[in-house]
Amino acid sequence: MTILTQTPLHAATVATPRFRATTRTRLSTMAGLAGVVLIVLLALTPLLAGRGLVQSLFYFLTLLTLAQYWNLLAGFAGLVSVGQQAYVGLGAYLLFACSGNLGIDPVLAILLAGAVSVLIAIPAAFVVFRLHGAYFAIGTWVVAEVFRLVLAQVKTLGGGTGMSLPKEVTNDALVVRLAADLLGLRAAAARDVASYWLALALAVGTVAFVYFVLRSRRGLGLAAIRDSEVAAISVGVDVFRTKVWIYLVAAFGTGLAGALIYFQKARISPDAAFSLLDWTAYVLFIVVIGGIGTVEGPIVGVVVFCVLQDQLAAFGSWYLMLLGLVALLVMRFFPRGLWGSFAARYDLHLFPIRRTLVTINEKAGRSPS
Repeated sequence: MTILTQTPLHAATVATPRFRATTRTRLSTMAGLAGVVLIVLLALTPLLAGRGLVQSLFYFLTLLTLAQYWNLLAGFAGLVSVGQQAYVGLGAYLLFACSGNLGIDPVLAILLAGAVSVLIAIPAAFVVFRLHGAYFAIGTWVVAEVFRLVLAQVKTLGGGTGMSLPKEVTNDALVVRLAADLLGLRAAAARDVASYWLALALAVGTVAFVYFVLRSRRGLGLAAIRDSEVAAISVGVDVFRTKVWIYLVAAFGTGLAGALIYFQKARISPDAAFSLLDWTAYVLFIVVIGGIGTVEGPIVGVVVFCVLQDQLAAFGSWYLMLLGLVALLVMRFFPRGLWGSFAARYDLHLFPIRRTLVTINEKAGRSPS
């Protein structure tokens, strides 16, 4: 006698839940929409504001770019560099060499400056990566000093006193002429507007690039290296290759920013281009007070720094001491920086990196991965 068995009806109709990993939250979606509106408003600023505000915003955007790349190095890869001024100055001098001496259009020269900065950073990386900890930081500063001393001997680039870009380079650049024709400005003001638009594109592209790198598989490797190199190696992360890659990426972005900064200035000297204070100390201050290891931290840090600089500049020699006092107070009471401490307390992330599991057929079912 054959016995037939039947699966219960309710068991057959229950589907196995399926999940997907996501980083998006409602807050991040709202922040993204607000960011698009802000970018449009910033792009229209030269149509509505004076030259002084445009120059201030240019400074803000270039500092933000430098801070994001330094944060990528130190905050996510654990590579504390005090020599990133090496690539600011290198990018600037490459711009002057390509535009002033070879007659290349400045926009193309800025891109070439970033690319050549990477090529020069390759042998520099294999030197500094033989060092660790504080020795690595000192090594990056030594590399910057070597670049400064070498370029100070190049007579065709002005030697130790520096040089200025010829007027035909600054005034006849394609982006300058476009800005002049569009807004009806003189060449000097048009150069400020063109530089500002390029800085806005660079800053937005940098923030987007950093965010998407951190969401990628390589970003997971960076986080693993930052937390524990031994653990990262144990799960298959190539620590040396990943660190060299991020160092070269930072050299490229920093070289672009340096070239753009000195295109707007149109005047260069070794001491200014390779200034430890202007291009590394200020950037370090920005990242530390904003929140190291977060995408939002450098943005908050640049806002705070620019406000402090505007309010404290009148104090003369006390200015740097007051900045140092602010940094000490922030590190004492907000160890993760202003944004880092705020985000940790209230679990708010405008650029979320942590992945969560979401059921496909029930969006409300969300649990941290």
